[in-house]
Amino acid sequence: MGTRTKYGLLDVINLAILFVFLLLCLIPFFHIIAISLSSNAPIMSGKVTIFPMELNFDAYTTVIHDSTMVRSLGFTVLLTLLYTVLCMIMTIIAAYPLTKTRLKGRKFFMYLIVFTMFFGGGIIPDYILVKELHLLDSIWSLVLPSLVNPFYLIIMISFFNSLPAGLEESAEIDGSTFVGILWRIILPLSMPILATLSLFYAVNRWNGFSDTLYYITNPDLYPLQLKLYQLIINSSSPELQLQEGANVAQVMPESLKAASIMFATIPILVVYPWLQRYFVSGIMLGSVKG
Repeated sequence: MGTRTKYGLLDVINLAILFVFLLLCLIPFFHIIAISLSSNAPIMSGKVTIFPMELNFDAYTTVIHDSTMVRSLGFTVLLTLLYTVLCMIMTIIAAYPLTKTRLKGRKFFMYLIVFTMFFGGGIIPDYILVKELHLLDSIWSLVLPSLVNPFYLIIMISFFNSLPAGLEESAEIDGSTFVGILWRIILPLSMPILATLSLFYAVNRWNGFSDTLYYITNPDLYPLQLKLYQLIINSSSPELQLQEGANVAQVMPESLKAASIMFATIPILVVYPWLQRYFVSGIMLGSVKG
């Protein structure tokens, strides 16, 4: 027979605290879902809490049939994929050489990386640089300026350093090049950290807002977060009322906002469970030693 797990008073208190934090995280999420699925009357009277009242899908129908919102979703997916792939490539090819103690100037490069974590030029110099490079109103203005995150780079370096050195030494004896070692040995063993940092980069780009507000004025290049910003500051939501034949007058602005938020949130929530098994192990292994 299996042994029963005994819970002490401290365990019960910890579970209770964690449960409270869980509720604090989930209640706002359920509240947004409830508003997006409720009809006008309970929303106007403030009766909607975490459960929908008078179930209504008009807000989702309006959002889905809005061509600008769908276009923003497609552009955001493309931007996130492109950004994540390029960031991971640059992070890998920057981290691997910095794990080699025989690399000349290694400590100097590490000091430069750490320096950028605490000091930066600021918003105005960044804008001037992007403008002078003729990247305004371009997808590259949302990719190139933040191509490598110094903190994620340090995590990647720590993970590479935690791998057994004997593997590389054996491959070098067999005549393998550094590129071959990286491709055939290091990367296959680094799936947890690769998946974790890919998720970090993807979420950062998916939720990115400030740079799009600075650099993008072309409506065709509006990511979802910028569309949500315009929707929130304009309660009448005129851009969502362009669909012919849609009875938008019967949809509350608050319901439209909530449905748009869910429209932008659900895709990244769907991706997370596929990478969850790598997430914790990647973070823990990346902090073994530095």
